[in-house]
Amino acid sequence: MRLSLLLSAVSLALAPAAFAQTATPSGSGEPVFSADEVRAHMTFLADDLLEGRNAGTRGYDVAARYVATRFAALGLKPGAPDGGWYQQVPLAEYALDESKPASITIGTKKFANGAEVLVSASPRYGEATQTLSGEAVFVGYGMDADYDGLDVRGKFVVTLIGTPKGMTPDQIKAAGGSDKPVIAGKRGALGVLYLITPDNLKGAFPWIQALSYFSQKQTNWLSPSGAPAGEDPGIKIGAYINPDAGAALFQGAPMSAEQLFAAAAQPGAIKGFALRQKVTTERTSKVKLVSSPNVIGLLPGSDPKLAPEHVVLSAHLDHEGVDPKLAGDQIYNGAMDNAAGVATMLEAARAFKRSGKPPRRSILFVALTAEEDGLLGSDYLAHYPVVGAGKVVADVNLDMPILLYDFQDVVAFGAEHSTLGPIVEAAGARMGVTLSPDPMPQENLFMRSDHYSFVKQGVPSVFLVTGFKNGGEKAFKDFLATTYHKPSDQVTQPINWDAGAKFARLNYLIAREIADGKEAPRWYEGNTYGERYAKDAPKAKRPATGIGAPPPIAGQQ
Repeated sequence: MRLSLLLSAVSLALAPAAFAQTATPSGSGEPVFSADEVRAHMTFLADDLLEGRNAGTRGYDVAARYVATRFAALGLKPGAPDGGWYQQVPLAEYALDESKPASITIGTKKFANGAEVLVSASPRYGEATQTLSGEAVFVGYGMDADYDGLDVRGKFVVTLIGTPKGMTPDQIKAAGGSDKPVIAGKRGALGVLYLITPDNLKGAFPWIQALSYFSQKQTNWLSPSGAPAGEDPGIKIGAYINPDAGAALFQGAPMSAEQLFAAAAQPGAIKGFALRQKVTTERTSKVKLVSSPNVIGLLPGSDPKLAPEHVVLSAHLDHEGVDPKLAGDQIYNGAMDNAAGVATMLEAARAFKRSGKPPRRSILFVALTAEEDGLLGSDYLAHYPVVGAGKVVADVNLDMPILLYDFQDVVAFGAEHSTLGPIVEAAGARMGVTLSPDPMPQENLFMRSDHYSFVKQGVPSVFLVTGFKNGGEKAFKDFLATTYHKPSDQVTQPINWDAGAKFARLNYLIAREIADGKEAPRWYEGNTYGERYAKDAPKAKRPATGIGAPPPIAGQQ
């Protein structure tokens, strides 16, 4: 019965919708944007039959199949490496097996996980118990220069967290950087033990919060070698030890733990030395492996020189699934978060095909998996970008537009960092929609959606939402307070479907300008993200005024 209902729902959702024309002024020369199309997509994707679209579940797979069929109906080309629509993302859910408690033994004394030591789960060793034993070497702050004269191959390295007091960034760089596990792995270390000092416990490393995090189930994507998030520093374990365990570890050493903690409170590096106590770590993880796809449709570029450059228009397809512990409605339908983003992305794709004018650069339309698990689908795509010898030049990410009112402005988180800002502003101006600055900079939303995965790979990116004007602030804040990540996020809300068509039009105009522009988007000179993630890429001069301009000097107008 449920299967027949599902097939009926798919048939209705795929039926041609009446083309409402409210989003495109007559005589504009643009394709028509349909509120009914947006309604049809959202209604299906947020239906109870999809059971909240949690990544790795049947409900998500049905949603992915729906998006793939829409891409095919529009005439897009499959964008996955195997020639299909799906880029499968290998995911692992893992946690420590509480029936086999993790521990670290120092000398003859065994420390239980959580009290004096912190050990996390790992998906790399399946559900077998991992036991590692070896000698230990103290390596100061774990920078490359700290290893001079020390043999750590096959041994545990013990390092203080952070960097020496008073050390400048240039000095840290000269000392070989501060990526402790990578540096240890290159030296052949077995594992890294991070020594927490009494001062750390007062500020930089609150033990209780860290314990809470380590005790939670983790989810991550796996590289072909099984490394979580593709990060394989070459060590087999990393763990934290508190001052009590540290005291045992430094028994018989050239410095006691108490003397070391006093030295760490002073500026300057601390020279390393071998430790006398043998260390054994033991942990058993529970691991569940699943696969969940990013759905990718390709619209090839028409310009032979620019076609290898790809513009990504992305929206996450997953949501929070089902919570059987809830009384009453247990399904997180995710209408606004993020069936709305996927629906408007699909409508923008339809507009490109209906326009009759192919873009000069190629466009990837992507419905992403596992955003709710930590931006995992986008991070996997950013690491494995399915563009062959080409490259991704921009990402415009659509996540939770609040389609409850006639928006008059938009916020493009990240617009101030690159030349994408003026592109968004110009597209909005064509529609009478203004670009507003981030109204909640304290929330740091630029780093909290899928576009940021592309930023970390050096790609200029923005995250677009409806703005605060014309009642938008109240609509946004009320939604966060009463509906966000709750079963009430359904299509029964008073959704303004014309606003959905309007948002689709805006994203079409933005993607069209990027795809047809003479120059690919660039980071601004001196921008933090551009300098960190795309240091050698060509940069653009910052504008003197508007979004992206330097802040005014105090006392000047």
